[in-house]
Amino acid sequence: MAPATDAPARRRLKFHPLTVAGIRQLTADSVEIAFAVPPELQDEFSYVPGQHVAVRTTIDGVDVRRSYSLCAVPDGRTVKIGVKETPGGIFSSFVQDKLEPGATLEVMNPQGTFTSHVPGGTAARIVAIAAGSGITPVMALASSLLAGNEKASFTLIYANRTVADVMFLEEIADLKDLYPGRFDVHHVLSREGRSADLYSGRIDGEKLERLFEYIVPPEIIDEWFLCGPLELVDLCRDALDGRDVDRSRVHFELFTTGDSPSRSAPRKLTKEEIKGPQRQITFRLDGRSATVETPAEAPETVLAAALRSRSDVPFACAGGVCGTCKAVLTKGNVSMADNFALEPDEIEAGYVLTCQSTPTTDAVEVDYDR
Repeated sequence: MAPATDAPARRRLKFHPLTVAGIRQLTADSVEIAFAVPPELQDEFSYVPGQHVAVRTTIDGVDVRRSYSLCAVPDGRTVKIGVKETPGGIFSSFVQDKLEPGATLEVMNPQGTFTSHVPGGTAARIVAIAAGSGITPVMALASSLLAGNEKASFTLIYANRTVADVMFLEEIADLKDLYPGRFDVHHVLSREGRSADLYSGRIDGEKLERLFEYIVPPEIIDEWFLCGPLELVDLCRDALDGRDVDRSRVHFELFTTGDSPSRSAPRKLTKEEIKGPQRQITFRLDGRSATVETPAEAPETVLAAALRSRSDVPFACAGGVCGTCKAVLTKGNVSMADNFALEPDEIEAGYVLTCQSTPTTDAVEVDYDR
């Protein structure tokens, strides 16, 4: 059966309580978490490989939200994410030290456009370049595409510090055994020597060009998936641009810890700000509209202002990466600081990331329902 390539119709993004069905250690500092999906929520949690979910819990009295890619092929019964602990990471440290099976976390229904667009049944050549925990969506993509299209081939270039840091090491080996000749993997290790110089050290511009020359010639590749830190993703995108690869064939996703202070957090306005000139932000959510004011001299993001009126306005990373907070701008203008989530066609359709958008006109209206 060919894998689904079309995402479910856009749904109202909301959190649902899901039980942790299992926690599996992948490396010393990473785990796979499986959430049980009850029958009544199976439609809400249907997804396409490559999509992600937001997870929310309260840690030491603070509402903490993180966005994680789904790492397994959909089975209708569970959703699985991979979590790698990061230094100072609030949620990732909580997962490693305290989370146990049977616990309940709030999980948002899946979303995202990091999905395959190649037609089923074609001899498509697909390449993924991933680093660290960027492997998580790639595992779902590779497993689904290879199982659903016996003519497709998939090459994975996977960067880590050492072999001990490789997430899903056994599953990657299983894919090689299951699909000989159609799946190959090239491990690049920055802190562990390998017999071939090409696979030792960080992936920089020179190494990437050699990988293009010897392993994955861009002119014969049908689809690219890039997932990792901004530096690596930008390096790959620029190199593919230099090879005149159509950007519609290049999908990218960034991972972020989300642990830096959020400029989208609602704040209490000072008396001086309340008395000063104001701008109006009107937003529509679940068929209801609300209007809030924000200081003209020091405007908040649209999301931060909206959260002062309604706590259920959707968001997760608040860093311009996950796209959970996107809405259509229907009136006025905004300045969007960063955008690592919206595709060009979404921007053309009027979507903005409300966590990154501040009003530049006296009145702004956005619609979360579209």
